[in-house]
Amino acid sequence: MFEKLESLLKRCDELHALMADHDVVSDRDKYQKLAKELSSLEDTVKKYNEYKKVVSEIEGARHMFEKESHKELVEMAKGEIAELEKRKTQLKSELEEMMLEEDPDDNKGAIMEIRAGTGGAEASLFAGDLFRMYSKYAANNGWKIEIMDSHTAEAGGFKEVVFAVKGQNVYRRLKYEKGVHRVQRVPATEASGRIHTSAVTVAVLAEAEDVDVQINSQDLRLDVFRASGAGGQNVNKIESAVRITHIPSGMVVTCQDERSQSKNKEKAMRVLRARLLEHIRKEQDEKIAKDRRIQVGTGDRSEKIRTYNFPDRRVTDHRIGFTIHDLPNVMEGEIGRIIEALIQAEKRLKLENVQ
Repeated sequence: MFEKLESLLKRCDELHALMADHDVVSDRDKYQKLAKELSSLEDTVKKYNEYKKVVSEIEGARHMFEKESHKELVEMAKGEIAELEKRKTQLKSELEEMMLEEDPDDNKGAIMEIRAGTGGAEASLFAGDLFRMYSKYAANNGWKIEIMDSHTAEAGGFKEVVFAVKGQNVYRRLKYEKGVHRVQRVPATEASGRIHTSAVTVAVLAEAEDVDVQINSQDLRLDVFRASGAGGQNVNKIESAVRITHIPSGMVVTCQDERSQSKNKEKAMRVLRARLLEHIRKEQDEKIAKDRRIQVGTGDRSEKIRTYNFPDRRVTDHRIGFTIHDLPNVMEGEIGRIIEALIQAEKRLKLENVQ
């Protein structure tokens, strides 16, 4: 960590020198770019200089402690060292926090995809329960939800539902939800009272801006077809549903929830951009973290991340071994405690790699 801090200190000095150069001052764009970089470094560098000053003061106090023979001065030096050591520990902790790299997508909105997995009708019902849970959590945080595409099941719930979530720090808090969610409960149709286990997969994608992902229109194939679900009088009469295929990656996105073909196309493109951004980020993460694990879980959709046990009213997140016996409230959208535990666990993992 201290090697990184020294390099930041050196870069800060370089930036001050560059910004004093006449040629740079006369180039507005370059000057603003350097000023922005300097601004991003200044708080960390200021804190590091304070840390170095405290270290120096500790060395001076220790020198006085070792050389001084007067009892009162020795006691004074001892007390000063104790106070300085406490401040040094605090500053080191603050520097560790500042050195943690933020996820560039944390402030973005999210696109979530919930799909029924193993368990038949019960899995579809639980997919509906999870959608309701996330909808309530979003409402509690003042976020907005917009359904992008959905396929309902005959018994209720969803075979698949894709929706966007907009608001402050949406992706930062929802990104930990990606993976397999397992439910253990007695289905309403089970006469013998036997507990069934079903599974639902959840994908969480950071919603991409146009600047994040460049898509060449020549790489897309657009197909239109008649919507098959609820949608008013135009169902099976007007080809409003849209299927977009991104030829280079093979990704396919469909959308049929809107009555307008243009609106369905717009939503499908938002989902496609989000999926492509996730693919790009995943490749980058694999290069950066080849030999170190800096995320809670792998983010793999096939990874079992959480179990909802209805008979025991228990929810367990398997990635961090976190369990709470408050399942009814969790299903009402109160998942903040679980998410906060995941955030703290990931922070600890990252700190281990900073040190």
